[in-house]
Amino acid sequence: MSHSATIPLEFTARTEADMLKRARAFHVEMSTRRTVREFSDREVPLAVMHEIVRTASTAPSGAHKQPWTFCLVDDPALKRRIRVAAEEEEYLNYHGRMSAEWLHDLEPFGTDHHKPFLETAPWLVVVFKQVHGLVPEGGKRNHYYVTESVGLATGLLLAAAHHAGLATLTHTPSPMNFLTELLERPANERPFLLIPMGFPAKGCRVPDLIRKPLDQVLVRYGPGPGR
Repeated sequence: MSHSATIPLEFTARTEADMLKRARAFHVEMSTRRTVREFSDREVPLAVMHEIVRTASTAPSGAHKQPWTFCLVDDPALKRRIRVAAEEEEYLNYHGRMSAEWLHDLEPFGTDHHKPFLETAPWLVVVFKQVHGLVPEGGKRNHYYVTESVGLATGLLLAAAHHAGLATLTHTPSPMNFLTELLERPANERPFLLIPMGFPAKGCRVPDLIRKPLDQVLVRYGPGPGR
């Protein structure tokens, strides 16, 4: 069995107290992350966006294929075209495609088919998943656990954006094939998420939501109390 070259692992050993302090601090920071639908048009430097995408790309992926593409859109004309296409799909969703239960569950968020944030936010990050790779000769190369890998990378993208001081919205105007066409992406890519990113609008308000407590999302399997 052949093995690729290896390098020493860069790993910082920490004390138990330091681990707990860092874990708590990161939780406190991330607990303030909220989905935002009201954005400012204040500009965000491209260099910041580059670093956020770099962080997303540190995510693990099946066989290290890194099956993701992050498209950064700040062209006003293109953002306008994306908004028009997205609102056409969303109109159909809100007027027949969505079930009554789905519409009921969305009521607390006050959403409808109008999506002005697609033009107001300074950046649209369109995440594509590569269902397979391409080789120079034009053939295909297998990718593995594509959806899981891109989901992990997107989670890191959202965390990196929040850590940098930006707000985000995970938008899924299903179906999203129009994004492939508007951005002229290759046939091996499929749109995964459309993420407006920037600063929240002045006076922005969000629904008063409560996240599930730890005992509702964690089950421990081990000796002693805790399960």
